[in-house]
Amino acid sequence: MANNMEESSPFLPRQKSETTNNELKSTKLNSSTPAPPVAAEPVKPTASAAVPMGWTANGLPMGHGPVVGEPIMRRAQWESGLCSCFGKNDEFVSSDLEVCLLGTLAPCVLYGSNAERIGSAPGSFSNHCLPYTGLYLIGQSFFGWNCMAPWFSYPSRTALRQKFNLEGNCEAVTRSCGCYGGFVEDEERREQCESTCDFATHIFCHPCALCQEGRELRRRLPHPGFNIKPVLVMLPPGEQNMGR
Repeated sequence: MANNMEESSPFLPRQKSETTNNELKSTKLNSSTPAPPVAAEPVKPTASAAVPMGWTANGLPMGHGPVVGEPIMRRAQWESGLCSCFGKNDEFVSSDLEVCLLGTLAPCVLYGSNAERIGSAPGSFSNHCLPYTGLYLIGQSFFGWNCMAPWFSYPSRTALRQKFNLEGNCEAVTRSCGCYGGFVEDEERREQCESTCDFATHIFCHPCALCQEGRELRRRLPHPGFNIKPVLVMLPPGEQNMGR
């Protein structure tokens, strides 16, 4: 009964735990071999999230914006300048001369062709050419110069810039002046300034703007009206001679 009472006593686990602790302490004191020292883990330096790390895995420079590691996306440049009426001396030189003549003598035709190429919708030439022709005639008749059609045609320049991620006039000026970084970070402000510059370019340099857009489109896109399809040519077999 005594053994059973001792086993059922609520204080028995504490007694056993105290005995176990005393045995462990005596074992540690009597042991003559010291425990091997525990190597301390090296302290890893914590990189600050606000400091850029230099370069990305793709070899692009890190941005200094709110997102660390995001590369700065630079805009592509135009294939020819605004005043390069004859274009460049390459395989498109004859096409550049045609664009120059159309922009000088028939800007409505050049604008309709440019709008059709940007939209990549064959048959939309007349939808752009006819309104432009009406505004052109109104400006020439009442004001003596083409001042109405640029209000209608300047969105094509904005659409061309956005389609090919081209550098605008305002962005080019700020880059040349050295205040490029802060202007690029604000996307909404930049687009508003570029749209205003597109409008001013069509107002003051309308023929040159149309010619520059025409040269850019002819180098980058085929005309949607030219549906080039492969032609299968069947050639008759040649004469066969019997070998001896």
